[in-house]
Amino acid sequence: MKLLYYFTVIFFILLSIGGQAQNTTKDSLKPNIVLLFIDDWAWNGTPVLMDEGMPNSQMPVLQMPNVEKLASQGMKFRNAYPGAPQCSPSRVCLQTGKSAPRSGFTVYMGNGGSDYYDPNPEYSKFPVVPCVSDMTIDDDAVTIPEALNPLGYSCAHVGKWHMRGSPKDEGYAVHDGNTTNKPGNQEIEDDPKLMFSITKKATDFMEEQVQANKPFYLQISHYAMHAGFECLPETREKYAKMPEIQEYYRKVGKTAETIGRRHRDPATWMGMGDDLDGRIGAVLDKIEELGIEDNTYVIMVSDNGYRHFFYPGLTQPLHGGKWWVWQGGIRVPMLVKGPDIKPGTVCNDNVVNYDFLPTFVDWAGGQPEKLKDIDGVSLAGLMRGEKTSNKFRNRYLYFHYPHYRTSMPHSAIVSGTQKVMHFYEAPDIPMLFDLAADEGEVKNLAAEKPEVHKKLFKEMMHYFDEVEARLPKSNPDYKLDNYKQANGYNERVSWGPFKGDRSLEDDEK
Repeated sequence: MKLLYYFTVIFFILLSIGGQAQNTTKDSLKPNIVLLFIDDWAWNGTPVLMDEGMPNSQMPVLQMPNVEKLASQGMKFRNAYPGAPQCSPSRVCLQTGKSAPRSGFTVYMGNGGSDYYDPNPEYSKFPVVPCVSDMTIDDDAVTIPEALNPLGYSCAHVGKWHMRGSPKDEGYAVHDGNTTNKPGNQEIEDDPKLMFSITKKATDFMEEQVQANKPFYLQISHYAMHAGFECLPETREKYAKMPEIQEYYRKVGKTAETIGRRHRDPATWMGMGDDLDGRIGAVLDKIEELGIEDNTYVIMVSDNGYRHFFYPGLTQPLHGGKWWVWQGGIRVPMLVKGPDIKPGTVCNDNVVNYDFLPTFVDWAGGQPEKLKDIDGVSLAGLMRGEKTSNKFRNRYLYFHYPHYRTSMPHSAIVSGTQKVMHFYEAPDIPMLFDLAADEGEVKNLAAEKPEVHKKLFKEMMHYFDEVEARLPKSNPDYKLDNYKQANGYNERVSWGPFKGDRSLEDDEK
């Protein structure tokens, strides 16, 4: 009897071990996901040509061989959008799969104790009363780790968070806490923008998960390429010697020694990009070293559009920049490589960063269709090369910025190549653009195609009503003279609404 008992115990132990091994094997087959999230990077801010027919859709001079390698190994997205024209709401969109108007998190600013209109006295005589924003991610929102943890994933977020609250509360096992821009502005000579220490923490996490035979999601949220430029001294020296940058110094009456390095020096900005590329390469090398390259997705994307002041020999391809829902503020570079993604491919369909959550769930073997109250859709099929439907290609993307800053309260809807913009200061100026023919948003077609404008505008406002988005209101105390005296008035109105054709800026001609 004892012998039978021992055999029975041994049998169940072996069965248990076998079951654990089977589960481990099952989990290990799930793909790893690495998201390289870059701060403040224009669509034309990389050396990758985002459109083969547009020489100005790249940043010449900047050397980023690892980014170029990533583009050659995977899919390039010509029409990738962030969820918002500013970093914090864009980050919330990414984490939750929700558009900014749905989440209510539309800017990173205090609400002054109000739950709707902004009580800031600075705006008391402006044309409209702007809105406040939600301050944190909604408690009932399902975030990336909250969706992936039940599917067997370990999740880490290193670098810039900037959404208030703690990454731990959203399900991240490894994180740097409630970080803002400040940690990335410490001017550490051998660790500019903390990119070296961030990368070390990220690669250590990957190594630990591979040793544990556990699939992982890793978000590396870099402080580069945000203003407050930093790079290694030797990298700056390399760029400062380049003829294009020497010419820029002469143009602005500065030298490599006298120019302000933190905000206006192209050599430091280029050096920051060069150093960042080295850290991206370190991540790619570690993935290869760990033997998980064939089972790991790598995404590189920016949090919002930008307008880089240094653009040697070329004109700016897009209008506007950060804080604006012109294309310059809401178009970003995006590259993805991984299983089933054919190298060297290009996607011309519109994608947006709130598509990431359902895509990641899809990759992880979950059911993205069960995610509730989200705006994103899975891009897994698209990346596998499946043909997209007309419904997908013409779906509605919503952008909402009901605030003043360097910009003014305004919104936009994009469907295919059609785009409607609405400025709350000038509701009587309808704005419609055909992005296929007018990438730079020069010609307002609303007067020529009023029905197209009416349809898209109606859809946008219906959606805002449906998700209870905050909307600015006309200000009865508006004083034009006061408005003209406000800081940034000329810059603000110069990028405002217009009828007919707008005048090109010097760097767009």
